[in-house]
Amino acid sequence: MKTRRKGAQSPPAARHRSQRPTMQAILAERSVIVAVVIASGVPSRDRADVEQQVLMGAWRSVRRGMYRPDPTEDARRALRKWLYGISWRKAGHYINSAWVRRAVLTAQPLGRLHEPVGPSLEAQLQAREVLEALASLPPWQAEALLSVDDPESLVAYAKRRGMNPSSAASRLRIAREALALKLRRWRR
Repeated sequence: MKTRRKGAQSPPAARHRSQRPTMQAILAERSVIVAVVIASGVPSRDRADVEQQVLMGAWRSVRRGMYRPDPTEDARRALRKWLYGISWRKAGHYINSAWVRRAVLTAQPLGRLHEPVGPSLEAQLQAREVLEALASLPPWQAEALLSVDDPESLVAYAKRRGMNPSSAASRLRIAREALALKLRRWRR
């Protein structure tokens, strides 16, 4: 039996059922994210990176069942408020990080790093390009591509939507081809 300190409170229970907005619904509210990032003072060179962190953080939270809006509130307004909170926290973490506070730009760095720290600039640009291409796909294709990252199998994904697993696999194949085609066109 686990005992609690005197006066300690138990964590609050979830008040409302978990909901799963689509990535398209989250992407449709990018204006809220951008407005919070700009208002928080994130430099323009880093805004797209912080925006990407917000989108990925929101999507991970949705997948873990952490989006629990009040059912009496307007769905879009609840989503915008939730994204506002995530954006505000991510921008705050960025602004208050030691790297940002202590970064000193100089023409002559003191030494060379033997190994790069963090993801390369090229990898960051490629990730941003893929995210933009994903946002420009039709909703059913984006949903099929994002289903690959779900912990459930493709068969469970198909059953949840009331479709044949072969149809789900076909949709996934078509969506992958559409994404690859879009990326090829953009890179030319």
